[in-house]
Amino acid sequence: MGGVAGMRGKQTVRGMFQSLAVIMAAAGVMYLFIPHDEDANPVEAKDYRVELLTAQRAAPYPVLAPEGLGEGWKATVVSYKREQNDRWQLGFLTPDTQYAALYQSTEDPKEYVPDVTQKAKASGKTRTVAGQVWQVWEGPKYDALVRTEGKATTVVTGTASLDRLAEMAGALQSKKA
Repeated sequence: MGGVAGMRGKQTVRGMFQSLAVIMAAAGVMYLFIPHDEDANPVEAKDYRVELLTAQRAAPYPVLAPEGLGEGWKATVVSYKREQNDRWQLGFLTPDTQYAALYQSTEDPKEYVPDVTQKAKASGKTRTVAGQVWQVWEGPKYDALVRTEGKATTVVTGTASLDRLAEMAGALQSKKA
């Protein structure tokens, strides 16, 4: 009795492998015939104009976005959350494939900055970018440039170098709607 069940089990496993082989062969053929560009960058750049306009109308501070960053900067993340202290986020992939993000909020900077910078701390240093003085924060994952103006704190942070972050900070413009 046990011999018949054992045979059926082996046939089922063999059938499963045969099915898998057929599926893999079909997938291989499809891969060969579907055109794919080896040089294409898989990261799609986001068009964030609508979210930017919405945030600029809704936020109680001048919402910033970079202008004229140049080739290779791709917006990948965008969000505005009114219910979270008017939190604006705009993330980019830099030309050297690092992450650089702009954050703005009316939240208390003591809570907000460590949150968005993955636990960075004020270094006591400053950096002047386009005539504006930014605090330099340093952290285990992200470094950051931080400014508080009026009710809003602006943070430029990410895995990008401080020079790249400064490049982004220097490009920030406000077009209050």
